[in-house]
Amino acid sequence: MERYFGESTPKLGFGLMRLPKLASGRIDLEQTKKMVDMFMDAGLSYFDTAYVYDEGDSERAAKAALVDRYPRESYTLATKLCAWMGEHSEEKAKQQFYTSLERTGAGYFDYYLLHALQAGNYKIYDNYHIWDFVKEQKAKGLIRHWGFSFHATPDILDEVLTKHPDAEFVQLQLNYADWENPDVTARENYEVARKHGKSIVVMEPVKGGSLAAPPQSVQKIFDEADKEASYASWAIRYAASLEGIITVLSGMSNIEQMADNLSYMKNFKPLDAGEQAAVRKAQEAMNGVKSIPCTACHYCTAGCPKQIPIPEIFAARNQQLVWGQLEEGKAAYAKATADAGAASDCIACGQCEKACPQQINVIDRLKDCASVF
Repeated sequence: MERYFGESTPKLGFGLMRLPKLASGRIDLEQTKKMVDMFMDAGLSYFDTAYVYDEGDSERAAKAALVDRYPRESYTLATKLCAWMGEHSEEKAKQQFYTSLERTGAGYFDYYLLHALQAGNYKIYDNYHIWDFVKEQKAKGLIRHWGFSFHATPDILDEVLTKHPDAEFVQLQLNYADWENPDVTARENYEVARKHGKSIVVMEPVKGGSLAAPPQSVQKIFDEADKEASYASWAIRYAASLEGIITVLSGMSNIEQMADNLSYMKNFKPLDAGEQAAVRKAQEAMNGVKSIPCTACHYCTAGCPKQIPIPEIFAARNQQLVWGQLEEGKAAYAKATADAGAASDCIACGQCEKACPQQINVIDRLKDCASVF
């Protein structure tokens, strides 16, 4: 008997947002198939995609690498409906569900989510009657379980869960770097979800990959605790060790990352007391690093009128802020903006800040990058 919904689910999920890419920019299907095979061979089964990932190519890749190659009952597939991105209308929002079914060929979704609820968009899901819509699809057998992913404050999460108590789970950004981050409020959101008795799917456990290569002060702490463990393993095991977790999504981008994650998550063991102490030291060290907390989700770039590659610019600036690599940062900035908008091209329209799930003051940060670069 499970103590909470999803307790028996393997604690590593395959996030299909950052799949390997070819030189053309398209998803590398052959490498993706190998990664899916490794994941399935390890006895893992949870795959997560979304209608908006890679303009639909992520869902198409799920069909080619997973759905067309494995029995339907051997895996669980999650996808998401994003009512606030792109052209807004109730009809177009609901159509995403049917398009996702067609793209994936899955027949039904094991987990279906209302995508990226934030302060500026969460009421759209009420206005478009999406909550009722997903419950109707569940009654038809096209959805097994439904919930939502969330990027806002604890008071809004409490409001949503109070209004929609039949949501079965919540997907939250939880990682050791953001646990006490006032902009992400990871701990408080976790506590609200658990107060409402909701199980949690974890997203961004490695914070867009940044915790796979943390600042040197953090690396030193983890090396002293266990020199053989990868830095990513500390982040993923930290999230998976929390109570009430269904699974922890890792957006693996190559076979090497898959192999590393499987090495410690195939037979997952929660962090012990000594390891928890090392993470607390790492959290203290992270507080002294003034990086831009961008996870490269690219939600900000979809509607940028100046086509500014905001995540790539922020990554270049972080090379300087985190690693002190001043010239390397300049070179990365020059490469990112060679055929795109520059940081100084920002017209402060604000669409990026409305879309940003990390609540970054994008306009001010771009001004800083423009002055530096």
